[in-house]
Amino acid sequence: MLQIDLQNLPTSDQLPCSDDTPVDNEDQNLLPNVLLFLLNTIWAERMDWYFGVDMAVYHTTGINPRVAVVPDAFLSLGVARKKDGKSRRSYVVWEEQEIVPILTLEMVSHKPGGEYEEKFQIYAKLGVLYYVIYNPEFWQRDRHLPLEIYKLVDGLYQLQIGEPFWMPEIGLGIGRCQTIFGNLPQEQLAWFDQRGDRYLSEAELERQQKERLIARLKELGEDPNRLL
Repeated sequence: MLQIDLQNLPTSDQLPCSDDTPVDNEDQNLLPNVLLFLLNTIWAERMDWYFGVDMAVYHTTGINPRVAVVPDAFLSLGVARKKDGKSRRSYVVWEEQEIVPILTLEMVSHKPGGEYEEKFQIYAKLGVLYYVIYNPEFWQRDRHLPLEIYKLVDGLYQLQIGEPFWMPEIGLGIGRCQTIFGNLPQEQLAWFDQRGDRYLSEAELERQQKERLIARLKELGEDPNRLL
């Protein structure tokens, strides 16, 4: 194994921001960003987290610190929302007080990307506590479940049971839901509270409030179409 010079590691400015591998379906960009937008609402007052989408993660537990792993999404806790007040181009562990992501998400696509093999080893060695694999289309092909959540226990990933699955170290649950996005019904990933209730997006909250108002107006004998 190559010896890594920990005293002369490259800076984030010297490293590519991703592996430039294009996604092969729109959900690989859409669904992780939905999770990010939800966190911006759920943790709006918190400044100690970072959620990256399709971003290179550089670390010293691989063969070379210049070789990144690029999850479809990842969550780190205990780091600044903005690094030195600026947006990150990549996530460089040795510039983040050695804080590794606590959760990584991989979405399986038409062409398998080592989600069940290579990524298992990389994330386990890196020390990622939760590894989530979302495979809504090809789970039968791959002989896995549509959604699998693994927890690192004694250096090995163990499949967890239950959905939504509560992650106490993060303070969130994760699971699937059926919702409307862009006026189209779609299965999505979502965050849940400890009771198992799904966190709603701002658009869903506004729609819910409008529906309650309409129902209340009808109870009062008013015509909602005339008043709204």
